[in-house]
Amino acid sequence: MEKKIGLYICKGCGIGEVINTEKIVNIAKNALRVPVVAEHDVLCSKEGIKLIKQDIAEQGVNSIVIAGCSPRVKTYEFTFPGCFVERVPLRELAVWAIEDDAEKQLAAEDYIKMGVIKAQKGDIPEPYIIEIAKSILVVGGGISGMTAAIEAARAGYDVVLVEKEAELGGFARKLYKRVPTDDFTKGVLGDVNLEPLINEVTSNPKIKVYTSSKIERIDGQPGDFDVTILKGDSTETIKIGAIIQATGWKPYDAKKLAKKYGYGKFKDVVTNFEFEEIAKNNNGVIKRPSDHRVVKSVLFVQCAGQRDPEHIPYCSGMCCATTLKQARYVTDGNPDAIAMVIYKDIRTPGKLEYYYKEAQNTPGVMLAKGEVTGIREEWDKLIVTVEDSLIGEKAEIEAEMVVLATGMVPTTKEPQDYLIGLAEAAAKGDEAKAKYIETTKKPEFILNLGYRQGPELPFLEGGFGFVDSNFICFQYETRRTGIYAVGPVRQPMNMAESQEDARGAVLKAIQCIEHVAKGMAVHPRAWDTSYPEPNLSKCTACKRCTEECPFGAIDEDEKGIPFYKPNRCRRCGTCMGACPERIVSFKDYSVDMIGSMLKNVSVPSEDERPRIIVLCCENDAFPAIETAAFHRLKLDPALRFIQLRCLGSMNLVWIADALSRGVDGMLLLGCKFGENYQCHFAKGSELAKYRLGKVQETLDRLQLESDRVQMYEVAIDEYWRIPDIVNEFMEKIRQIGPNPFKGF
Repeated sequence: MEKKIGLYICKGCGIGEVINTEKIVNIAKNALRVPVVAEHDVLCSKEGIKLIKQDIAEQGVNSIVIAGCSPRVKTYEFTFPGCFVERVPLRELAVWAIEDDAEKQLAAEDYIKMGVIKAQKGDIPEPYIIEIAKSILVVGGGISGMTAAIEAARAGYDVVLVEKEAELGGFARKLYKRVPTDDFTKGVLGDVNLEPLINEVTSNPKIKVYTSSKIERIDGQPGDFDVTILKGDSTETIKIGAIIQATGWKPYDAKKLAKKYGYGKFKDVVTNFEFEEIAKNNNGVIKRPSDHRVVKSVLFVQCAGQRDPEHIPYCSGMCCATTLKQARYVTDGNPDAIAMVIYKDIRTPGKLEYYYKEAQNTPGVMLAKGEVTGIREEWDKLIVTVEDSLIGEKAEIEAEMVVLATGMVPTTKEPQDYLIGLAEAAAKGDEAKAKYIETTKKPEFILNLGYRQGPELPFLEGGFGFVDSNFICFQYETRRTGIYAVGPVRQPMNMAESQEDARGAVLKAIQCIEHVAKGMAVHPRAWDTSYPEPNLSKCTACKRCTEECPFGAIDEDEKGIPFYKPNRCRRCGTCMGACPERIVSFKDYSVDMIGSMLKNVSVPSEDERPRIIVLCCENDAFPAIETAAFHRLKLDPALRFIQLRCLGSMNLVWIADALSRGVDGMLLLGCKFGENYQCHFAKGSELAKYRLGKVQETLDRLQLESDRVQMYEVAIDEYWRIPDIVNEFMEKIRQIGPNPFKGF
């Protein structure tokens, strides 16, 4: 279809009062050769929308540039199916952000010029649509997994549930009682009552259950996963649309606590999980392991190895409530018995606080803040040394049993640790890698993904084995599109929290299936129908795109040539930024498009008027800039902002293009990265920082000061920092002086 551009300039929100729109109309018609140009007092009004629709119908306009307010508002009004639409925020970036009227006009002209170029270079994306499976795989048959399966089935989706054990139920099957979930004040312990949940799963015609089974391999992409299930000696491969990992947790290895707490040395020192088993086997009566005598005194040690950098640095979240429950086992099973709880802190958030208060008033239950420093055995008793943290005195307490609250470790930790060690060995060479494989016991992998970037879900460094599920931006979403983490593989949580978690993950899985059915990105660009279209005839097989893609969307053939699985792609453009040959592009976003916009920014030849290009991500930095403008925080008129999908899509050629054009400096504004990253695309800002280190070396060799290009991290709510960041950078540029290429 022949492209016909229409430029529509809104004069509302004070734009028409300070911007000479008539001059812009002339520039658009004559210099930019835009065939249809119109202005309107309130473009988002019914009359304004009618004007645009009339031009679409009568003049064949199919590429629309709207110069007015932020692209983050009025999205419904300015949606025109079948048309390429570009929004130019004159209000925020020119009218509100700049003080001087003459500079506002220059900025408006630049931004409209860039908007028109974008429309000229861009095309309407065509959705990538394939035949998909509208079914959900749930890996793990515990509380989280069964809840996820039921909720998905209730929503009308077919479910395949795979559990490695012979029975459903997970860790909950080992419990004697559960912490109350409704009537906290009476302290009545709830029955685990798994059977109704299990029966609902096994009797639901939309849920197919595989017990004593494992995932042998997962290939493909969202909507079209090929999942091979191993049961006994036979395998079965099925099509799946989305995947939920709910494989739960394991108790921390208490043998590592032997030195301090005597576990393994003294028979009557047990973990809280072993104590649960004792209660269940004896119908609530607590008998100590050494002689099976009904106990009269039990001491509970909270945070045994937890919140401890040598063992588990985190809080497991469920131990305090579990201990209060188990203290009731002691007193309910023997009214004459005493349960003593030594804690660093008691953590019972939400309604569980009522349960904690009830425990404080329970006869026979004693709670004291302190630190257990040692345990020894004398005759048939255990002597526990406690340092009272309130009064600073040591005490020795006699007990018949000691229970250690050892905490939870995700099932993903062992595979992660093995893969980390393997990567470190591989970095040392083939011989070291071979030795590691020979001498290190390989754990049981869970998902066995057929991805170039590894067989399991990615994790954060320092994440303690939990799956990286984008906590700040998008809960449940892992770095493998269409695969969601739920329950204690995602973070420590109790049973009630796990069930709530499962419901949220199911909604994400349903969103995934419905979006890929329409050829749209799953998240975070949940409206985007574009996808990368590389010109592979020019590919040099450098592997940068496959290595840098945060989501494993790119694999390689036997010759090392990349090939895309578009439904894995989140449309961040990281591959576009990584490619040195600049052969990766989207229909509506390309290296050529942004490069052309950069080259057409006006560059004043006067030394006292520098020009700065700001490349900013659309998710944090650009909204922060617009919010600064909304609060009427003034920015230097030398700035021109260009919004990127993600800073990870930044191609180094843009910097070379801008600086060779005479631009005095380039400022990169991206999301915060690191352990608590805020990047919607996980690694975009981090990759931009990595690339920036390379370009600065190049600039030094070219005798252009490396300080001309700087990067800052900014959160979406840190709009107040924007003027300070800009002013700091502008001062650096003034000290450096004008770009020597200016005027050439």
